[in-house]
Amino acid sequence: MGMTLTKLSAAALAAAAVLAGCSASRPAAGSSPGVSMGSTSVTAPAAPATGNQVNIDGFAFAPATLTVTAGTTVTWTNRDEEPHTVAASDGSFHSPGMGTGATFTHTFTDPGTFDYVCSIHPMMHGTVVVTR
Repeated sequence: MGMTLTKLSAAALAAAAVLAGCSASRPAAGSSPGVSMGSTSVTAPAAPATGNQVNIDGFAFAPATLTVTAGTTVTWTNRDEEPHTVAASDGSFHSPGMGTGATFTHTFTDPGTFDYVCSIHPMMHGTVVVTR
């Protein structure tokens, strides 16, 4: 029994050495051991909506808040497959139903804060802030 235990121990030790050798990491081709090449990740920023554009996409107005100066014409573009409207809470403007690709424009002549919704989907909210 003593000899069998010795052989088993030797076999286990040899297996452990082989496994340890298999898991040793080697530097990738073209790199030097001990030298970190680092990593770089470049992410392009999301394209901001232009100064007078609001997109309707994913049942949301984007940007949700737009700041413009008095006299600016704002254009809303429906990019959803569902129809939407743009309706000011104070009644100062209201688009007809807009299908995919349709646009609606409104010129803001006076400073103020103008909240609006989609009258078909009232959970959709947006705001235009008009400055001097």
